[in-house]
Amino acid sequence: MVHRAGGASGNAGGASGNAGDASGNAGDASGNAGDASGNAADASGRAGEARPALPAARVTISGDPAGLGAAGLLDGAQARSGVNVPASAIWHGGSPSAWRQFADVGDLDLENGGVLPGVRVAFESWGKLNAARDNAILVLHALTGDAHVVGPTAAGQPTPGWWDGLIGQGAVLDTDKYFVIAPNVLGGCQGTTGPSSVAADGQPYGSRFPAVTMRDLVSAEAALADVLGIKTFHAIIGGSMGGMRVLEWAVSFPDRVKAAVAIAACGYASADQIGWTTPQLAAIRSDQNFAGGDYYDQAWPLAGMAIAREIAHMTYRSGCELNTRFGRDAQEGEDPATGGRFAVQSYISYHGAKLGRRFDPNSYLVLTEAMNSHDVGRGRGGLRAALGRITADLTVAVVDSDRLFPPELGAEIALAPRAKPLVTMRSEYGHDGFLIEADQVSKVVADAIEAPQITLVRPFSGAASTTAWA
Repeated sequence: MVHRAGGASGNAGGASGNAGDASGNAGDASGNAGDASGNAADASGRAGEARPALPAARVTISGDPAGLGAAGLLDGAQARSGVNVPASAIWHGGSPSAWRQFADVGDLDLENGGVLPGVRVAFESWGKLNAARDNAILVLHALTGDAHVVGPTAAGQPTPGWWDGLIGQGAVLDTDKYFVIAPNVLGGCQGTTGPSSVAADGQPYGSRFPAVTMRDLVSAEAALADVLGIKTFHAIIGGSMGGMRVLEWAVSFPDRVKAAVAIAACGYASADQIGWTTPQLAAIRSDQNFAGGDYYDQAWPLAGMAIAREIAHMTYRSGCELNTRFGRDAQEGEDPATGGRFAVQSYISYHGAKLGRRFDPNSYLVLTEAMNSHDVGRGRGGLRAALGRITADLTVAVVDSDRLFPPELGAEIALAPRAKPLVTMRSEYGHDGFLIEADQVSKVVADAIEAPQITLVRPFSGAASTTAWA
């Protein structure tokens, strides 16, 4: 269960010691809704069940660095040699594996040319793949999220599940029925090949990590499915950047997706979205510790990433929520008239600083620019032509107060011939509603994967119909 954020007083974090939101769920759009207060696995034990056996070939069920190889992740030997890794910021070969599993998917051809060699994908899974191999569901995380969709924190796993309660026995994604997989994204820092991974020369990629697009991220996920022997997914589900990849999956691999669920997403990155990322990227690159991206043996550019996250977090929440929750209140024990902070400043600063404890600035850059590249219509005749390729039953859900992925962008996707009526989720929390509104998300997913398949294909003309919940 995801708790609602904060109280009216708004003294929600910051150096004064009021860390985190009062409810403990600041629901950042990274896909890690739980703060230090945590959404630990619920008492039913749904999040902590045993992982299934997987095909042995090219799959490592261990975090042992001895099996990583030259193209693997930052290994224990390099960590001991002086690479400066902030606590919990990245997963490396010397870290405990927690619930991670690893698949070596081989070399990856990139959309913009070139090849990324020896790609490894970290993932978590729940349930059991049936004999027909047709009960698999793929769950895709957002920008600074990871594969840990449900479950508590642990050694090697710094954050609790970001959609806790969605997966497990008796849950919407019932592990008695489905085999659920969640991969860490290509370019990330929690086990999948990314900028902190070790290249063939034994040094982290750093500035040498190639620019990747949303299609490259999906190609890596498709390669993981190939390794696991999964030809078709019963459903693919994701929010925000995860929702972008849901659409790319449905367009790029229409014969591999039966149902697609895109929540708080869009068919292309808008000028407004790209504009908001511009100062974020600049903040990291202008940090005195950035070193062109090759900072792994020294202090990291965490001040720049904190500023980037502060900017981003303002787009994740709604103005109405911030005004109602904080108003013009001063941070407890501080006076803005004499150099102190307003409560909202403390809240935003807290979220900026928090990210550096679990994320790599290079991954933030790589994945933000991958989001900026998002356009399912690129090279396919435009958005409508691309959406016309989708053969999966498509569910699109938007958040009514989302100012980063506004509802009208979702409505464009819901005009696809295979789309069900647009679902509008009611929330005061803006874009973060896709993480915080657990009951509404569960209903969206349940309706998408349990309802009979669509038999009527609608034309593109006309406006999208809408379903809404209070």
